[in-house]
Amino acid sequence: MSQSHSLSLTQTRYTISEVEARTGLSQHTLRWYERIGLMPHVDRSHSGQRRFTDKDLDWLGFVGKLRATGMSVADMVRYAELVREGEHTVEERRELLERTRCEVRARIGELTDALAVLDYKIDMYAMRTVSGKGQQ
Repeated sequence: MSQSHSLSLTQTRYTISEVEARTGLSQHTLRWYERIGLMPHVDRSHSGQRRFTDKDLDWLGFVGKLRATGMSVADMVRYAELVREGEHTVEERRELLERTRCEVRARIGELTDALAVLDYKIDMYAMRTVSGKGQQ
């Protein structure tokens, strides 16, 4: 194997410590993701160390977005299983993501309402402070 080829392999493979530093996910979390089936099979070095790829990092970024939506771990694992099963699961994956999108939109509406209440109260307190009246 030429040196340039070996360098390109090195540049596209990451240890679990490097993935932890890049993603902010703990090594414990990364191992757990793999154990529960949320991560696809992670390659191992000849000594048994996990070697993550750019594709794995992209997947972890997507999983992070799913987590941010509030999607349950069970649904995330189900989605990962569907991806591994192949193209014939596209419709089921789309439905799962559409359901999650609907839930996110509902939460955004609730948060928008809560924000409006906070803004109202903050404005009320600001007016009282300017006019010298006490605060509640």
